[in-house]
Amino acid sequence: MILSDKRILEEIEKGTIIIEPFDRKCLGTNSYDVHLGKYLANYKNRVLDAKMHNEIEHFEIPKDGFILQPNALYLGVTMEYTETHAHVPFLEGKSSTGRLGIDIHATAGKGDVGFCNTWTLEISVAQPVRVYAGMPIGQLIYFIVEGDVETMYNDKSNAKYNNKTTRPVESMMWKNKF
Repeated sequence: MILSDKRILEEIEKGTIIIEPFDRKCLGTNSYDVHLGKYLANYKNRVLDAKMHNEIEHFEIPKDGFILQPNALYLGVTMEYTETHAHVPFLEGKSSTGRLGIDIHATAGKGDVGFCNTWTLEISVAQPVRVYAGMPIGQLIYFIVEGDVETMYNDKSNAKYNNKTTRPVESMMWKNKF
């Protein structure tokens, strides 16, 4: 079951959902709108290797925006820092974003109970499009968890995305054993 607006507000009041900064105007009927942070990143190499640490270069989105190009992967970040202590958060694109041909995540739309951070976005576009820091980019929806959680994400010793950041984070696949 997806949390309604009233239930999201109740969970914020209880402290099981934290959104910083929080703006009541961004609360939808059953979601919360998140915004593009001021940093984007690109991988330094065109060919990526899943077993290697693929480094990225961060850059700030200029005031007059930045034109994203097709056939490229951009890592973005949400302005909002979130914590979710009792629900499963899902990040989805907004329909207005999708109608501009912007995909905000390749596969990583689901967070874990205990995820406490900004959200790194895996951005790709169908055609060139100018984006701006602070623009609405996606929406968080929250699902009820059935049963007790044994280990929260932020308590896992092997969690790869626990370090609080305001910048996009590159893939940590290379830390896996395979």
